Amino acid sequence: MRLYRFLTGPDNSSFCHKVTAALNKGWLLHGGPTYAYDTETQTMRCGQAVYKEVEGVDYTPDVKLGEY
Repeated sequence: MRLYRFLTGPDNSSFCHKVTAALNKGWLLHGGPTYAYDTETQTMRCGQAVYKEVEGVDYTPDVKLGEY
C-alpha cells in the first residue's frame, strides 16, 4: 500500500525539521515543495508531499499516517 501525506508549516527551520524527520522514517519526496503567503497570519507557509510504500497493511481512513 502507498501512504501519502502533505506536510505544511511556517517558513522556518521547524518545517525543514518536519520534512527531515519524515525522510528519516522512510518517507520519500513526491514532487517539489510549495511556498505561499498566508494572509490570515501574514506569514509565508511551506508544503511538501511525501509518500511511503508499506507492506502488510490495508488502508482504512483510520490509519494514523504519522505513525509510519
